[in-house]
Amino acid sequence: MVILYDRFNLPDDIYEVIFATKQQVIVAKLLVEMIKEKGGEIGKTEMSLFATKLHEGNFITDTLDDPMYKGKKVKISYNKRQFYDRILTPMKSMGIIDYDLYKKTYRLSDKFNKDMIRIGLLWTKELRKAPHAYKE
Repeated sequence: MVILYDRFNLPDDIYEVIFATKQQVIVAKLLVEMIKEKGGEIGKTEMSLFATKLHEGNFITDTLDDPMYKGKKVKISYNKRQFYDRILTPMKSMGIIDYDLYKKTYRLSDKFNKDMIRIGLLWTKELRKAPHAYKE
């Protein structure tokens, strides 16, 4: 996944840096909160139930940060296939969520942070390299 950002208009919310739409931000936050509530790790069945509940429009929450929804119960609906394609898979590929093949569980991970640090170090290394001869 490619993250494009404007460093002069960087949002305060990491989800808004990573995801393109407000709906994706909301669903990703709900997913992370649900995993945190379950001790930082959930099984495939729990993930599937979460996605199905979203798909059927039966997911009700009152924890949205948006001032428009603050303190109100809101029904959230999100297509199951799009959830896996646009939310879960990118979060796995970026290292925000780990999937353990043996235990069949999803776990919140700090690999995203480590990768961002590594990318920063790669850029620092590039800056320090001696210039190559430039020919026109």
